[in-house]
Amino acid sequence: MERLHDYLERSFLPGRFFTSPADFNAQLAAFLARANGRVHRVLGCRPLDRIDADKAAMLTVPPVPPAIGWQHMLRLPRDHYVRMDGNDYSVHPAAVGRRVLVRADLNRVRVLCEGSVVADHERIWAKHQTLADPQHLAAARLLRRGRVEMLQPLAQTEVELRSLTDYDTALGITTDLTGGAA
Repeated sequence: MERLHDYLERSFLPGRFFTSPADFNAQLAAFLARANGRVHRVLGCRPLDRIDADKAAMLTVPPVPPAIGWQHMLRLPRDHYVRMDGNDYSVHPAAVGRRVLVRADLNRVRVLCEGSVVADHERIWAKHQTLADPQHLAAARLLRRGRVEMLQPLAQTEVELRSLTDYDTALGITTDLTGGAA
């Protein structure tokens, strides 16, 4: 494998530019079709001529397909975003504080809460990007507005003001007419 990677790094990658993973795969497929059609000195034939023998020597495919992609379970934070590979993806704020499952593959990032999808974004390969669904932002704005209205103080209620002499009477303090306590 290391020799194959080294070959691709020295023969395929230099001087090429890629706009997406799909562009990379398309260019690699075209390169491999050309490279596998040549007669290799070490093999003494074309790699295409050996494919049938290689397939015959391979083991059968397992009955259960392997797990592909990436998944992670977490409690959705108050900012209603999940981080995946250096990028932040918005999630519907109704799932804040609940456990969510983040699933990602090469093309999509999906967030599930109790089996229902609460976010579905195209995966972005650039770093340090924030992807926000307009519906998630609108829902967050509504929830914030409702929360602010809940936190506003209630209407002022009238409180009776007692005379200080009522406290003097309750404590048994008598005053003389000159204002001093007796």
